[in-house]
Amino acid sequence: MPSDFLDPSSLLENGGPILWLQAALAFFGAVFVVERLFFFHRARINVGDLLIGLSNHVRRKAYAEAMHEAARAPGPVARVAHSVLLRHSMERPDLRDIAQEAGQLEVPRIEKNLRGIMAVAVLAPMTGMLGTVLGLVEAFQRMSDRGGYAGPAELTSGVLAALVATVVGLTIAIPAYLFYLYFLGRAKRLFHRIERTGIEMVNMICDARIDTGIVSMRDELEARRREERKQ
Repeated sequence: MPSDFLDPSSLLENGGPILWLQAALAFFGAVFVVERLFFFHRARINVGDLLIGLSNHVRRKAYAEAMHEAARAPGPVARVAHSVLLRHSMERPDLRDIAQEAGQLEVPRIEKNLRGIMAVAVLAPMTGMLGTVLGLVEAFQRMSDRGGYAGPAELTSGVLAALVATVVGLTIAIPAYLFYLYFLGRAKRLFHRIERTGIEMVNMICDARIDTGIVSMRDELEARRREERKQ
């Protein structure tokens, strides 16, 4: 490989206008990747430690402290736990629905920019193929203008433009696709943690009522209505 092949000025000269489109794809792909890296880094949390801490508060009926601890913790897992704690007086089926709805609200945040990264991985090699075709068309056009004959210099420039576009497209697409697979795996693991947290929070709150003899506000209201009807 020539030493000046990776020089930016040489690439722009040999790659043609398609290279500007590929540069834009590389820029947006890098922005999407950096944003997702920051998001998943901030979303990192030890689910076991969080649930143990919340369980200690719930057993003591210290729901204010539990909500404060869940609000302080970062990431979607803590937000789901906080949503369930806000409505801790509701029945088990209602709490399940709340946990499920809170988890569904986190899906767009978790999947944000993943399609953008995938689009870069798909479009980059396609633009490389387009640049390849345009480079070959240019080479054959020069041959046609010279009556079916062209010197090595004319052919070399067209073929070089075609190859540069292909190389740059693959160079962008391969890392973008690898990052997409990495973030997709992180997203699936995060979905599993959210589901686990929702189930654990519902069981935790309902079990605390049974252990302490506490009934929900709805049960208390229904009991009062039954007493009033008897009177």
